[in-house]
This record gives sequence, C-alpha cells and structure tokens, in this order.
Amino acid sequence: MIPSRFDYVRVASVDEAVAALTEHGEDAKLLAGGHSLLPVMKLRLAVPSVLIDISGISDLSYVRAEGDEVAIGAGTRHHELERSEVARAEVPLLSHTAGRVGDPQVRHRGTLGGTVAHSDPASDLPTALLALGGTVVVQGPGGRREVPVTGFWTGFFETALSPDEMVVEVRVPRTGNAGWGYEKFTRRENDWPIVAAAAVQGRVALANMGGSVVRATATEEALAGGASIAEAAALADQGTSPTSDMHADQEYRRHLARLLTRRALEKAAAAAH
Repeated sequence: MIPSRFDYVRVASVDEAVAALTEHGEDAKLLAGGHSLLPVMKLRLAVPSVLIDISGISDLSYVRAEGDEVAIGAGTRHHELERSEVARAEVPLLSHTAGRVGDPQVRHRGTLGGTVAHSDPASDLPTALLALGGTVVVQGPGGRREVPVTGFWTGFFETALSPDEMVVEVRVPRTGNAGWGYEKFTRRENDWPIVAAAAVQGRVALANMGGSVVRATATEEALAGGASIAEAAALADQGTSPTSDMHADQEYRRHLARLLTRRALEKAAAAAH
C-alpha cells in the first residue's frame, strides 16, 4: 500500500526536533531509520501528517562509558552498537543482541532510539534492555527527564513518552564479565522473534509474551530463592499474556518462553566469570 500524504521536515538538532513536535503535536512522527515507522505507514496503521527527520542529528550517535553506566545515544545504529568496543566490553548482552536484529540493511539503518520508542513487544533490543535495567532519557519542551526501563513500555506500541517528547539517550548498568544469554526462536533467520528471552545477573526479560516486552518475575523470584535453573525456567510464562497468531498459539509461546529462558540462563551461568 501507499502511505497517506504527509509533510516532511528535516531538523539538525534535538531542540529543533522538540520544537517541531510541540508545533505539530500528535500529528507528527519522528523518522530516524524508518524500518519500524514506514511499514506501518504503508499499512495505514499510522497516518502522520508530518514526518520530522532526525537522522542528521550527529550528536545523538555515541556509545561511551560514564561511571557505572554505559550511555548510548538514541541515534546510534544497530550495527554501531554491535561493533562498539565499549558495548562489547561493558554490556556484551546488548552488543550481541544488536547483531541479531533483522538483516544487515536493517542494522545499518535502524536506531536504538527508534526501536525503543516503537515499543513492539517482539523487539530484540528492548528485551535486552529490560533485562539489563537502566533508564531512558527523553527530552521535551520542559527539558530532559529519565524514565526507568521498567516503566517505559506501557503497552502495544505505547510508551511513557508525551507527544512532544523524544528519546535522546539510553543508559544501562555496566555488567562487564557477568554471564548473560540471549535466545530467540524465529521462522526464518531475519524475522521478528516468535518468542525471545534475555538473561543477565538473575534478571530475565521476554519478547512477544504480552503487550510489551516483559520481565519473567516468577523465574527471577525463584532464582533469588535458590531454585535451580530448570525449576526457575519452568515458571517463565507465569504472569504473562501471550497472544495467538498465524505463527504460534498461546500455549506454544508459553512453551517457548520456558525453553528459551532455560537456555538463556544456562548460557549465562556457563559464561559467568
């Protein structure tokens, strides 16, 4: 299908982007890589009257260690995050997961901020971010504020962002040599995961097991109480609400959540040093 008509605005700074969002309100959408936005526009699931192109804001692209955290600019491309020496050394789960997103074309255009703001429950990087913890830094006309990742994704394609705010940075704790694991099941190599599980430091996050990425809290509590990996992983689907679609029904997704959680936890345990 062909998207409905829209106006196009290209900005050179975050302040310009926020001003444009403030001017156009809910009728505007930000365009960075476009791999999430353009398909839904073609299906007319999104019909913005204005596209604000932020791909030229160069100071939104960085990965750097700051104290006990790693700060990542919202404009950082997936392939840049995958190849970043800082990310590989300090948050290897995130670097690895970035390399599992889509195909090379997607990874060279897609941005971290875009996938975070899109809030697709089947997204790879938000799943890893939820397991890692940390904060999403957003900016609006009133300045910047930090939103914990545990409260940022509020539902299917819904976030804690206001219409006049944009994601400018993501900050995650440095995990260094802590063991981690990321497992996902797809129909084809480059597809969205039917289910995915990310595990690090006793935390587990799941993709495609609810309206947004979710934590496997029953598994985490069992691990904290001394349960074995197998015992804890068997609880991974508790408290989740997977849907049925052409790829998998609810029960199969629950099975995958338990299986992939066990595999991710086993990898994390084997890699810990």
